[in-house]
Amino acid sequence: MGGAGRARSSRRRGGRNVAITGRILGIILGSALIAAQANAQWELNDSNSVINFVSVKNASIAETHSFPVLMGYISEQGAVRVSIDLNSVETLIPIRNERMRKMLFNTAKFPAAKVSAEVDTEVLAEASRGGTVTTELPVNVSLHGVEQSVSVPVVVFSDSGHLRVMSSRPVLLRAEDFGLAAGVDALREVAGLSSISTAIPVTLNLQFRQAE
Repeated sequence: MGGAGRARSSRRRGGRNVAITGRILGIILGSALIAAQANAQWELNDSNSVINFVSVKNASIAETHSFPVLMGYISEQGAVRVSIDLNSVETLIPIRNERMRKMLFNTAKFPAAKVSAEVDTEVLAEASRGGTVTTELPVNVSLHGVEQSVSVPVVVFSDSGHLRVMSSRPVLLRAEDFGLAAGVDALREVAGLSSISTAIPVTLNLQFRQAE
């Protein structure tokens, strides 16, 4: 085999190795979260939960995207832990999904984002009794190897025997705060756009069921 052929073969193997590594990292993160759920009071029901974010291109065109694959729990002490499968990003355009995975999130290296917070157990108790509680949660977000703290306004209430946690207004995350600005610019260039905003409104709608 010639030098060029060996180089192409090596690149293909390298690409496969990176993809496999990303999947392994995702499995490890998921397994760790499952193990932690042993002490959970409430478990995230991902079939009735979603995290949405909005992208704005060419200064005026807003589109809503989502992460439908989530794992998480709320412990008896009020520790909230949520893992977001970045490979599940859904924009309704397959090629854009693929570009976001590779060019923005680099899921081969960073397959998941993690969210953690502490909620007062009295808030959980009040919501469990049928009340509705509005509060502000300090939330730690770990994304793309960077951790940032943000304040998230939420409404917590009982939902047909489950616990519902919803953001009461969008939270604005900035791509540059998580080392994602270059990825946003790469997406803009490949799509032939004049601009993509690096300010990203995010909303969450999470349902937790009583742990068995």
